[in-house]
Amino acid sequence: MSIDLQKKSLNIVLEKKQLTDVKAKVGLVLDITGSMRGLYKQGTVQKTVERVLAVADRFDDDGMLDVWVYDNEFSRLAPITEKDFSGYVNREIINNAEVHKFGRNNEPPVMKDVLQKYTVEERSEYPAFIVFINDGGCKKSIKPIIEASSDKPLFWQFVGIGGGNFDFLKKIDELEGRFVDNANFFHIEDIDRLTDDELYDSLLNEFPKWLREAKQKGIVKEELQTEKPKKKGIFSRLFGR
Repeated sequence: MSIDLQKKSLNIVLEKKQLTDVKAKVGLVLDITGSMRGLYKQGTVQKTVERVLAVADRFDDDGMLDVWVYDNEFSRLAPITEKDFSGYVNREIINNAEVHKFGRNNEPPVMKDVLQKYTVEERSEYPAFIVFINDGGCKKSIKPIIEASSDKPLFWQFVGIGGGNFDFLKKIDELEGRFVDNANFFHIEDIDRLTDDELYDSLLNEFPKWLREAKQKGIVKEELQTEKPKKKGIFSRLFGR
């Protein structure tokens, strides 16, 4: 099994947004509440993981994607790479008895654990780009977490999927009192119908602006964004890197 060759479109998006030399840690937070059950069982979540993995492979020297799942509890899972992405969702989530699944949503605990990992346990010279998948009803209590983390080298990219209620997430850009604007949101009705070009363009829409502001304010050191080339793997050959 291999990643779809269409993912070479990521390279075009990165060039357009001047992100080809960026190095960053990449994390993926997946909603696993009851309303997500169908998306897990029909393979949509697995496909989404693979698409986000392509971003991690480009941004991270180790090509590693960190993964969390959450409902009213959360689990920090084994990271995923190009070597073991096949069947990841079934293996590490659906068939993993230790993962609490298909309950109610509670975002703050998992967000705090993301911050714990990247700003305390594994502090890095590189910023973190977090893709946060939610299918509606995100708790407003994430507001102080976003605000408190606005001076940290971490960007929250929220993605709403399906027809749920995203009223709060739609207002993320209006949050005041932040050191920099550190979060963005976009909505996808049917993620399976979104082309790779469209997905990557939306995922990386505000990340370049945040990087510029984060560098200007000393959150991210600009010289650390262009480091030595990483070892070549399957994705690297596909993308011509």
